[in-house]
Amino acid sequence: MLPDRATVLASLQDYIEQLREEGLDGLPAVNQPSAASAGLQPRTADVAAATATMKPATMADSPDEKKLTVKRDDSARQAQSPVNTPANTATELFYRYPGLERVADLDTLREFIGACTRCKLAPGRTKLVFGVGNPNAELMFVGEAPGADEDLQGEPFVGRAGQLLTDIIERGMGMSRNDVYICNVIKCRPPENRNPEPDEVSNCEPFLFRQIDLVRPKAIVGLGTFAVQALLKVKTPISKLRGNWHQVRGIKMMPTFHPAYLLRNPADKRLVWADIQEVMKLLGQPIPPSRSRR
Repeated sequence: MLPDRATVLASLQDYIEQLREEGLDGLPAVNQPSAASAGLQPRTADVAAATATMKPATMADSPDEKKLTVKRDDSARQAQSPVNTPANTATELFYRYPGLERVADLDTLREFIGACTRCKLAPGRTKLVFGVGNPNAELMFVGEAPGADEDLQGEPFVGRAGQLLTDIIERGMGMSRNDVYICNVIKCRPPENRNPEPDEVSNCEPFLFRQIDLVRPKAIVGLGTFAVQALLKVKTPISKLRGNWHQVRGIKMMPTFHPAYLLRNPADKRLVWADIQEVMKLLGQPIPPSRSRR
């Protein structure tokens, strides 16, 4: 199904704002010879052509267009708000990887990604780490990137931090690891477990967004600073984000500390448990009596 006009316009507005933040002062007229002669990449050329047909806000002559103008103004004022919706990220699906929006299930998405060489992480990986769990899960966990164990096995969260996450799910929440869906922002291990770089995130996050769209859980748990900041497009510390619900592609997301952080700071397990209890309340899951007294 093609996106409606409001979604496309909102997506274009968001992308133009992104270009402005990256230092682009304007877009060329569409009657120039080619995108290449204008020094534009294909995505920018697509936006230039599309925006040429858009009316300025002052020329809106129908009630619908006036409402849309107000919405665009509101979205500009809220640009710093840690809220992400499908409209705000649609350009990554429509322009970066054509056909990605038509992928209908997780198996097909994995085939779409293939033996990925889209960023500089590919040569150093052992296995691409896609995601595991219930494709219809009510709960989704999103981490940062694979570590050494994950790179070897091709499965997210299988090292020491993964064992702690499994304990949180099974002993804390009373669920099976197979009941939830687990993945990372980045599908390949960064060298020496460093934080993923912006270009690596840009190349990989459309696949994460599509995973979220396909699973469509009731709740997402963002694990750790980097994953949460990547999901919400903010630089706010995790300590200020955790404990409060946020929105990612129209789904409620609870940020909390990464299990690897808890291995170094076990005293903060109580904070994670408080976050997890909020998730369980949203899902209508009973809190095990032995854990509720903690």
